[in-house]
Amino acid sequence: MNKRHLLLLSLYFLLPVALVAQDHMARVRQTMDTLTSKIMYGRGYTFGGDRKAAEYIRNRFQQMGLHPIGNSYFQEFSFSVNRIVETPQLQVDGQQLTPGQDFAARSSSTSGAGKAMVLPLDTLIFTSAKAAKKFFKQSFTDKALVYPQKEQKRLAQLPVQYQQKLQQAALHIVLQPTALLTTVAREQDAVPVLEVRQDVWPRQAKQVTFSIKADLNPQHQTRNVIGFIRGSQQPDSVLVFTAHYDHLGSQGEEVYFPGANDNASGTTMLLELAQHYSCPENKPKYSMAFIAFAAEEAGLLGSFYYVKLPLFPLQHISFLINMDLLGTGDDGLMVVNGKVHEQELNLLQRLNEQHQYLPQIKSRGKAANSDHYPFSEAGVPAFFFYTLGGTAAYHNTQDHAKQLPLTKFPEVFRLITSFAEALMRDKAN
Repeated sequence: MNKRHLLLLSLYFLLPVALVAQDHMARVRQTMDTLTSKIMYGRGYTFGGDRKAAEYIRNRFQQMGLHPIGNSYFQEFSFSVNRIVETPQLQVDGQQLTPGQDFAARSSSTSGAGKAMVLPLDTLIFTSAKAAKKFFKQSFTDKALVYPQKEQKRLAQLPVQYQQKLQQAALHIVLQPTALLTTVAREQDAVPVLEVRQDVWPRQAKQVTFSIKADLNPQHQTRNVIGFIRGSQQPDSVLVFTAHYDHLGSQGEEVYFPGANDNASGTTMLLELAQHYSCPENKPKYSMAFIAFAAEEAGLLGSFYYVKLPLFPLQHISFLINMDLLGTGDDGLMVVNGKVHEQELNLLQRLNEQHQYLPQIKSRGKAANSDHYPFSEAGVPAFFFYTLGGTAAYHNTQDHAKQLPLTKFPEVFRLITSFAEALMRDKAN
């Protein structure tokens, strides 16, 4: 057989692999687009966004043939959450600023509306009693107090009488030095608060017109979503894959936070792993649980709730892999708890070196920064994976699917499946 025939034959055998990879990434992109679409409103607490996302994940689990644990794929719980239920408005000296781009309501803001005169914070109040007395002598009721984000801690340390005066302001405007960063709040501030990009704020601003409508829901109903595959050889040993599906939600109908990297990427990886192991040819030796957590952004509430009320004994978990922020990978992968479970880290790094999946695998110690943490604290061996490099969009309206490169998504998938297979093999021997 000549070289040309050998080349054609090799291409023939490689073609199905390439087509499978293309189909895999096409499904990944479709899942990402669905999870970040406006219909899910940032998978948060307005317009049923988190409920729609949970139902979508449940439906995918059903289609794959995953089983619920018990009678339902859902684990229901409730918590308190503050919601910005209408798109906030802000005019500065008659100029309209763009919500979600130039400014956003703080997630903990209370409702408020009207006109207010701009009152820049006098930072001398922190070092001069005379300056503080003079500043707080004036009326705050018709003022919009403006100050840089860096001054928030010092304001919180002022005497009680000054704190009370601050709460009399019609509005607080906090100037953000870079991109807007939003969170989830479980309580509500005493005053309306808008966060504005410092570079769009006029230096000589005189007057603002604003509107914020917020609602504190003390019993927001949400749910974790769990699918299960029974192992073929050691069903009482369970590998657990987790990712949080919730994000920051929306501020009214006009502004929503897509949460592509955080954490549609991890949720998509969770679904791809479930798809892989649901195929008969990939049936795992161990049982596998796939858990999509709610309310991570509100303080790891879904995972803490699960650990408090587990659906099977935590001691049956052989290992847990939590996935969050998996949309890049140019600079490799970070493993939280890598310095805790060194044997498993060494195994992961050997697999990566053998197959050249990623440029590097870095590790760090314990951190309470994602849903692995409650399990780790309960004694469950766990890793938290997140990718390095690429996009800087985070907790803002710019974290949308189109800007997310998914540079090493297929390689991370293969690394995780290789690691899982090695864990089942090594622990069985």
